[in-house]
Amino acid sequence: MSRQQASSWVFDLGNSRLKFASVDETGRVGPVTAIGHDGQEFVAGWAHALPADMTVACIASVAPTRLRVSLLETLVQRCNHITLARTQHRLGDVEIAYSVPERLGVDRFLGLLAARERGHVDSLVVGVGTALTIDWLGADGRHRGGRIAPSPHLMRESLQARAAHLPVTGGGYVEFADDTDAGLASGCIGSALALIERSLDLVRSQARSSPVLLMHGGGREPLLALLPDAVEVPALVLEGLAIWSRACAGGEAVADNEQSRS
Repeated sequence: MSRQQASSWVFDLGNSRLKFASVDETGRVGPVTAIGHDGQEFVAGWAHALPADMTVACIASVAPTRLRVSLLETLVQRCNHITLARTQHRLGDVEIAYSVPERLGVDRFLGLLAARERGHVDSLVVGVGTALTIDWLGADGRHRGGRIAPSPHLMRESLQARAAHLPVTGGGYVEFADDTDAGLASGCIGSALALIERSLDLVRSQARSSPVLLMHGGGREPLLALLPDAVEVPALVLEGLAIWSRACAGGEAVADNEQSRS
């Protein structure tokens, strides 16, 4: 892929996957590619899926240091300028609720930036990955705080860790199950669903408006079917990363190879 085709890229290194996409001259994020990892190593052949030549790469990472270093070591051979995104107390008119910005995961912060870009309305931003995260962004751009809980999949993994006979997968959501697999699916999905619905009710009562429910993350599918008003935004973090990259072009530079690669 030539630099003329797509010279700017964004990378979201999460707890279970690396997602990345190109960003065009208007700031629009292109098709997303996902690569799995086990927390220590990427899947075999992962580096071949990365773009071969880039001008700018911006990375958001909540993954272990080992994975972040592996990604950086690969990108530095292919890219002129690399930055790491970080959570800020304020960017534009988005202001986070945390008094210590670095304690808010950068993926959640970027999700708030992308939610704001989508409209000046109350938004509930829900990420369903290893954790379930819920953040309320007010219509004025102020982050009102959030919640963190285990995702449905992590709940099932945790149950199996203590009771090996309980399966990690299988079953579907029903209101009252007559089978163990369905009971596990219903209980874990239902727990997440209840937390989201309670959060929606609180925003409605306090903001006196109906918030937009934005959902992203690899574990969102089972919940989307039960939340008919939810808006599916699978690339929300990458969208926020593109916004951050434009606003903070200097960033925390970890590589600037413009002269050595020219």
